[in-house]
Amino acid sequence: MLERLFKLKENRTDVRTEVIAGITTFMTMAYIIFVNPSILSNAGMPFGPVMTATVLAAGLTTLLGGFMANYPYALASGMGLNAFFAFTVAQKAGWQAALAVVFLEGIIFLVLAVTGAINKIDAAIPQTIKRAVGVGIGLFIAFIGAHNAGLIQASPATLVTRGDLTQPGPLLAIVGLLITAVLMALKVRGAILLGIIITTIIGIPMGVTKITGSIVGMPASLSPIFFKMDFKGALSLGFMTIFAFWFVDVFDTVGTLMGTASRANMLDEKGQLPRIRQAMTVDAIGTCLGAVLGTSTVTTYVESSAGIAEGGRTGLTAVVVGVLFLLSLVFAPLAGMVPAYATAPALIIVGVLMMLPVKDIDWSDFTEAFPAFITIAMMPFAFSISDGIAAGFVAYPIVKAVAGKGREVHWLVYVLGVLSLIHLAPGLFAALGL
Repeated sequence: MLERLFKLKENRTDVRTEVIAGITTFMTMAYIIFVNPSILSNAGMPFGPVMTATVLAAGLTTLLGGFMANYPYALASGMGLNAFFAFTVAQKAGWQAALAVVFLEGIIFLVLAVTGAINKIDAAIPQTIKRAVGVGIGLFIAFIGAHNAGLIQASPATLVTRGDLTQPGPLLAIVGLLITAVLMALKVRGAILLGIIITTIIGIPMGVTKITGSIVGMPASLSPIFFKMDFKGALSLGFMTIFAFWFVDVFDTVGTLMGTASRANMLDEKGQLPRIRQAMTVDAIGTCLGAVLGTSTVTTYVESSAGIAEGGRTGLTAVVVGVLFLLSLVFAPLAGMVPAYATAPALIIVGVLMMLPVKDIDWSDFTEAFPAFITIAMMPFAFSISDGIAAGFVAYPIVKAVAGKGREVHWLVYVLGVLSLIHLAPGLFAALGL
């Protein structure tokens, strides 16, 4: 039955590999169960109900993706988007209006996905940008991993500096990173997952891994936030607020799908992702579902690359992740025992693995090299996948056009370049009276 549903042999994988991949992905993104409600509580939303909504949205959407698209991608409330929700939109019009904005952008996203417009966008994206996105995401998640591990920290003098490596947390992360690297070098099956588990256990005597008195608990009711959307308030915020959510949602998803697919050799001979319409449709449905349940934008998670690195290639990986999310409704205290210092090394290792596509970029052609570099650099520098993609879309048509190669650029890329410029510098157009 599993073979018929997920075509395991065709994708050169097996049940064991997919299960390990699913567990690995879940372990690297389980932090969202606690982080998302913590962020949204700044908008006045109740922590417990938001945790329940976060888990349900992630679990149900990831299951849907596994069966509908048959890809190893997991979905949950997106980081960055939840901060935009809580600290910008909700502060202006309330969290009910913010939920409505998320729902509206999800509907727009869904229409584009179902009609196949997303496929046209995919076909128009240059190979150089696709490859650069994968590398940029690798640097981005490695940066996140290093920050979560306490290996780097903010500095008013140098922007970023080394953390205090003598503290138990960062020290545990370094041990975990070395353990995982050794396991990877020895080509041990399930190396990343084993690294997380071993690091978590080592963290117990170090006082980093906290053992709670209870491992089970009943989830909080959704009633305070379920279907509490203020559409009038959302529309009062204007088009650009909805567009901003849509842009980040779509291009974070495109970037994650294309970047990880490139690393896993899941693209076809044309450099396109088969069934991208289904994958994007699932993402759009997840966004709408999340808003109804009472959480911020649900999007495809870059941490899916951890499971893909473990060999996950089909929807069975996603199904495992979805089931684990739903189980975490009851076992949330147990999942919460895994410290960020134990999962951070996995993100750094995956960042290493995602460097591979950089060799396929034509660095001898400046019209290819410059957009690629801008795309790669902007993701960690701006701490945003979408900003990196937007910068690449702005740079690519400009350098091609001035070099007399404008006809090589698909007309849709010019459109995306303008939209990207609006995203990066909305004030510019207002200053020009446009």
